[in-house]
This record gives sequence, structure tokens and C-alpha cells, in this order.
Amino acid sequence: MQRVSLSQKLVATLIGGALAVAAPAASVTLPRDEQTQTVPGFADFLVVDGDGVWATNKGRVERWSRQGKQAEVAMTRPCGGMAMAEGSLWVADCKDGTLNRIDPQAAKLIVAIPSGIANPWGETNVVAGAGSIWIPNAMTHSIQRVDPTSNKVTASIPVVGGSVYLAFGLDAVWAVSSANQLLQKIDPATNMVVKRVVLGKQPGFLAAGEGAVWVQEQGDGTLARIDPKTVKVTGRVKVGADLKYGDIDVGGGAVWLRTTADQTFAMIDPRTLAIVGRLGPAAGSGALRFAGPGVWTTAHDVHTLTWWSLAPAPKE
Repeated sequence: MQRVSLSQKLVATLIGGALAVAAPAASVTLPRDEQTQTVPGFADFLVVDGDGVWATNKGRVERWSRQGKQAEVAMTRPCGGMAMAEGSLWVADCKDGTLNRIDPQAAKLIVAIPSGIANPWGETNVVAGAGSIWIPNAMTHSIQRVDPTSNKVTASIPVVGGSVYLAFGLDAVWAVSSANQLLQKIDPATNMVVKRVVLGKQPGFLAAGEGAVWVQEQGDGTLARIDPKTVKVTGRVKVGADLKYGDIDVGGGAVWLRTTADQTFAMIDPRTLAIVGRLGPAAGSGALRFAGPGVWTTAHDVHTLTWWSLAPAPKE
């Protein structure tokens, strides 16, 4: 494992003459240092599990902590974002067209639920909320609602074509269609789309929290902030020339945006939309998850998993 001072990695240059790093907001803590591990294969999407994370990889999902690899479970082709709920790990299998429920303690498959898959190329999300697991199926233009008690699909919610990106938060399911440049709000009480808003070019991954819904407008290089009640865009911040493809999460008073170009990830103040930090070198595409005392990132092109600590600096 390699340990590097964050000060060596903080990018504070102007990009296109307009993107200076602002001073950190009082409520936002910058990661202090990092710890990087080599992960063979193609480690990509992440979900937090206690003091570690599960990562998708070629033909398997793996659990890693700061002490190294802990476990793995074979799958045909795990793909997209995962969820931890009801004591289980939920992962889509893009080749088998199933939602796989895994016991994370025993590292064994519990059941493979036929659900269809949103996107056989892998950009999909499994999310949990309102006592259910949600998985998109772009082949039928629907979001499948799965009951974790019966392990069966209990509702199929019609959405516009290409709705492969999901998030759950702020009492709703949120679905983005990149092709239609649309964000849809699904009410779990009625299993219906109740509001929509048109977004910028090539919207993709999203997160719900810190008072808003946040969507990468990948083609525009912007992050859009959407009010969860009115479902209207309330602000945008330009992050780079584009945001293909990366990842996004929220927590700890910040929005965390995994990027492909310019830096490993950026931190954004949800109140002011100021970019309060640009951290790490550009490392190609990968995932990101906020984990309370720190942030996890993958960089599958260089085969790494990195922990970015939010612990306060030791007093001198």
C-alpha cells in the first residue's frame, strides 16, 4: 500500500479559465491523505459495507478493506451500482439478466431473481429504499420493484426509454434517461412517475441527499442541482469540459463527484455550488462512495482502490 500526502495531489489550477478551486466551506472537510491498493482485474462500482466496500470485477464481486481483499463471490457478469439492504448485497448480472442477492457475511449467493436488466452494457443502478430493491429494465422501459421478503418483482413502473440510472433518497426513486435528457421522480407510495424535468446534455449518474437531487450532465461537464419537491433545476456548476463517465455520491456536507479528466474527484458545496476541492490526478474512469470517515474510489484503468481519509490532521 502506498501513502501519499494529499497536498501533493490537490489540483488548484484554472481549467478553461473559469474553474478555480474555491476556499473550503466551513461545513466541508477536505480529505487529509490517501491509501492506495492494487486490485487486479477491472474493479469498478462500489457499495459501502461497514469498514470496507464491495466492488464489481470481472466475473466476481469482491470485498475489500484497508487491510486488503476479504472475500469474493463468483458471478457471470456483475455490472453497475450495487445496494446494501436487508442484510444483503444486491448486484445486477448483465449477462444473466438477474438481480443477485448475496449474503455478505458468508460470501455466498442467496438467490438470483429474474428481473431483466436495464442496460446490458453495464451502466445500471440497483438501489434500495421504502422497504424495496429497485432495478431498471430498459428492455421493457420500466423500473422493477423487488420485495426482499419474497425475493419477487412486485411492481413494474413505466418510464421513458433509456432510464438506466437510479438513485433513492428524499422519499423518492429518481430515474434518469440519458437519451431523453430527463429526470423522473417516482413515488414509492403509488409506484408512479409523478414529476419530470428536462436536463442538459447526456445526463447520467445521480445522487439524492444534502437537500437536493444531483445529476451529472456528462456532455456539458456540469453538475445540476434539482429541488426534490418542485423537481426544478435550482443551479449548476461547471466542473470540466465533460463528465464522462465517473460517479457521484453525497454525504458529510458535500457532493462527491468522481471524474475521468482533470482530477480523480471533486468536492462541491451543496449550498453555494462552489468547488471546494479537486483531489488526485486524473486516473481514468471509476467509481466513488462516501463512507463517513472517508471516501473510497476505484480507477479500473490503473487497477487501484483508494481510501481518502477525512480524519482531522493530528495536532502538533
